[in-house]
Amino acid sequence: MKSTILSVAALAAVAGLTLPAAAQDDLTVGVSWSNFQEERWKTDEAAIQAALEEAGASYISTDAQSSSSKQLSDIESLIAQGADALIILAQDSQAIGPAVQAAADEGIPVVGYDRLIDDDRAFYLTFDNVEVGRMQARAVFEAQPTGNYVMIKGSPTDPNADFLRGGQQEVLQDAIDSGDITIVGEAYTDQWLPANAQRNMEQILTAEDNNVDAVVASNDGTAGGAVAALTAQGMQGIPVSGQDADHAALNRIASGTQTVSVWKDSRDLGREAGEIALAMAGGTEMSDVEGAEEWTSPDGTTLWAKFLAPVPVTQDNLGVVVDAGWISQEALCQGVEDGPAPCDQ
Repeated sequence: MKSTILSVAALAAVAGLTLPAAAQDDLTVGVSWSNFQEERWKTDEAAIQAALEEAGASYISTDAQSSSSKQLSDIESLIAQGADALIILAQDSQAIGPAVQAAADEGIPVVGYDRLIDDDRAFYLTFDNVEVGRMQARAVFEAQPTGNYVMIKGSPTDPNADFLRGGQQEVLQDAIDSGDITIVGEAYTDQWLPANAQRNMEQILTAEDNNVDAVVASNDGTAGGAVAALTAQGMQGIPVSGQDADHAALNRIASGTQTVSVWKDSRDLGREAGEIALAMAGGTEMSDVEGAEEWTSPDGTTLWAKFLAPVPVTQDNLGVVVDAGWISQEALCQGVEDGPAPCDQ
């Protein structure tokens, strides 16, 4: 765990804001992670830490290990350690409420990180997840415009799962209505765990006697589980979607066992979270955060939010992640023969 001392001038430069006199004290940002087993969160953490270190701020964190009750006690601990702002990746969007209340009672601002916290006291920072769902479905539909589709959804406790599913449905609805596509299986994936996705996919394949033509999976972990189930049946290579641009998923795209991963550059998301948390800790109102917009949640809560733009990565543009330094060419192309650029060199 790294800690440095906050420079108010540096903070103002990072946040692009002028801080009030009350913000002259050193600032600490506490981050509550829902679980740290997914590859991408380590990238997010590094980006948050870099933003805080650049401003001279302190970083403290906890890992709820996929437990909503542990996350509540974790956040109590972060508050007790003196956090001036909280960044929360909620394990359960409903169960997190008492933690937001505890922060509000202490006057501590909250950034809901990547997953919706349906409370107007939490600033919502994420990518446009409905558009992510659209991108996933578009890529799979382009590759397979007819046949039997399986929808492998995210965790039922994560609102993003339904945002993604809504975007997917928008793209596929006309083909469903015309009968070109039939959804033969659909399942939530508890805790987004690949093993759960694999089990769901196996059960659907058994029920459908392997008569499946495409899989719209909602992230790269669930895509990996689906691909494992397909591979066991000799069905690898049918269209499968994902998101997060996990290195393993990008390698699957290069080798042809995954069609698309929607890249949400978590380096950008993490940097933004650190900067917004510092600005709010320094007294900036949520409405004054650069790029903030009023947004109404599906439950009707009006809150302040900022949405970053995602990028779909397929075999046609794999070079973009190498050029951006997201993955090395060696890691992308490991084990790939006669693959697409840049694995054709």
